[in-house]
Amino acid sequence: MTATMRPSPSACPACAAAPAAEALAERALKPAQIALSLPTIHCSACISKIERGLNAHPGVRSARVNLTLKRASIDAAPEVSAEEMRSLVEALGFEAHELDGASLSATATDRAGRDLLMRLAVAGFASMNVMLLSVSVWSGAEDATRDMFHWISAAITLPAIAFSGQPFFRNAWAALSKGRLNMDVPITLAIVLAVFTSLWETVLSGEHAYFDAALALTFFLLAGRYLDHRTRAIARSAAEELTALEVPRTTRLRDGVEEQVNIAELRVGDLVLVRPGGRMPVDGEIVSGSSEIDRSLLTGETLPVFAGEGQAVSAGEVNLTGPLTVRANAVGADTSLHRMADLVAIAESGRSRYTSLADRAAKLYAPGVHILSALSFVGWYLYTWDMRTALNIAAAVLIITCPCALGLAVPAVTTAASGRLFRRGMLIKHETALERLAQVDTVVFDKTGTLTTGTPQLTNLAALPRAAVECALALAQGSSHPLARAITTAAREAGFAASADLSDVTEVPGYGSRAILKGQEVRLGRASWTGAAPLAETASFLKIGDQAPLALVFTDSLRPGAAEAVEALKSSGKTVILMSGDTTPAVETLAARLGIPQWMAEALPADKAARIQALGDEGAHVLMVGDGLNDTAALAAAHVSISPASALDAARVASDIVLLGNDLSPIAAACDTAQSATRRIRENFRIATIYNVIAVPLAVAGLATPLIAALAMSLSSITVSLNALRLR
Repeated sequence: MTATMRPSPSACPACAAAPAAEALAERALKPAQIALSLPTIHCSACISKIERGLNAHPGVRSARVNLTLKRASIDAAPEVSAEEMRSLVEALGFEAHELDGASLSATATDRAGRDLLMRLAVAGFASMNVMLLSVSVWSGAEDATRDMFHWISAAITLPAIAFSGQPFFRNAWAALSKGRLNMDVPITLAIVLAVFTSLWETVLSGEHAYFDAALALTFFLLAGRYLDHRTRAIARSAAEELTALEVPRTTRLRDGVEEQVNIAELRVGDLVLVRPGGRMPVDGEIVSGSSEIDRSLLTGETLPVFAGEGQAVSAGEVNLTGPLTVRANAVGADTSLHRMADLVAIAESGRSRYTSLADRAAKLYAPGVHILSALSFVGWYLYTWDMRTALNIAAAVLIITCPCALGLAVPAVTTAASGRLFRRGMLIKHETALERLAQVDTVVFDKTGTLTTGTPQLTNLAALPRAAVECALALAQGSSHPLARAITTAAREAGFAASADLSDVTEVPGYGSRAILKGQEVRLGRASWTGAAPLAETASFLKIGDQAPLALVFTDSLRPGAAEAVEALKSSGKTVILMSGDTTPAVETLAARLGIPQWMAEALPADKAARIQALGDEGAHVLMVGDGLNDTAALAAAHVSISPASALDAARVASDIVLLGNDLSPIAAACDTAQSATRRIRENFRIATIYNVIAVPLAVAGLATPLIAALAMSLSSITVSLNALRLR
């Protein structure tokens, strides 16, 4: 075989430049792969609108939106930038954030679910075929005909078991190699022993072979394993999701010249330009420009804060109104956003130490099963000196005590309970979430975006003069500031029109908007800028000429069902705590409004996680309900956690349960359902125990063949499943 050799470089300048030119050409032809987070999409209409808008762009080759992940994947021409795509989506009316696609590559597919489903299908298909052959044997086939059917059954069963039983075999070997037992050890022994005894009977031309029992056992157990898998979404690491939210590229200023660079290329001391709407890529200090910064995702503060020269900023904060030049003080892994990701990873590792009811049952159950089966084998061998009889009885004991009912006890209940909660608007993600939710005695709520909508509403519109409202509307309608948008919405809904006499309307970043009205200046914005005295409430001020400033007062509206949820939780005897990064007056006002006696204001992400941890150390079982980046560490640290579907991706990933609607009232009912589910699980364990108490003596006494044992095992599994369905 010959290989195509690239000519060695010569003295010719064109030849020497050729490799570099080829590399540039390859990069120019390589399409741009852009990923955007779309936290506000909620239906197929959103998907269609965004996909049509993106695909209409001449530089976009294809665009697909995933509603489950709330993410857009765009295949575009090399010259198309992520910022251009983000702006296009926002122009369509949807919030969008750029994601680093490389950080999400490991979470793209559900390989485990597909693998289990494929093995379940193989076991089911093989089981049906072997049962058809068994019918012929049961119908009276004898001698060579019976042996032929047994060998055909063996030819089907051996490869099917070898493939379908791998999840149990691998887990059993992993446990045994570390010197411990788990539920998969007796399962594996039962399957292997059933196959071995069947093969032995076939070789000896015996009347009975139990290949169908081995396959049915494998099928039932795989069904339980797949049910368990389907009760939760495939858990992606919250730390990875946080990392993906970091800005992958930014604009660096070098000698006054702008250049687009990857975040990894930034160094401490570099100057970075952050335009309006952009997210801070580094921790640093503002060296020029003034604006307002939205810190709600990081700190929970409802209102944007003023940003001017000398002020510190953190990675992940959003610049709202004016361009800012920032000197980097911390980059990469040293930024506050990365430190938050580390907090989440630490908290997640702590939660993983929770031991499920099934695992606790396995610790007691597995050793007893093995000892009983071994004693049965030894006893019958010493009694009969017949290896074949002793092995058949030992196999029957293992099969009849096989923890199929125990294996179904938890997933059958959690599937029924998850279906019930899903109909009420709650999606269970984690396999032990229901068990942990049933233990909750303390509920901690975040404020902004959780108990409240995070959207300010103008409350004193009716008390303002009509001319003032029309003037305020004219000033506010061109601004993207949250308070300006609230003024615009309220005034238009009330039927007001913008003043036609305003001229020279300009927005002053960080302060507000101003214009000229009949020869005098009018201003709408901060108290200090308009000459007004600050109020305890959230307010913007309108100053017309020399007149006294008028206050436009705002409140953060409650999320539907917030008051009902708090009251129901308190009535059930649970302690309710409000914990927020917002200002003390705002948190205190909301706590009084909802009747929450314990509250904590101006809490940083680390403060929230530390407080949750302290409550846990005091013996409390804490349910955390939150929605922002500042809540991710607390969500992961809590005994169990809930986030709304409107929450940022990272918060949804860190939580165990996702609230699909806007209404918070199902939370209290979910706690009751979880307690009912835990009772059903314990009932299922008792059913399995009673079944074993009755069936095991029959198997030990030699009154049950492996086939009868498999049928009895199936009956116990059906009983457990029917008991679980009572939850529906």
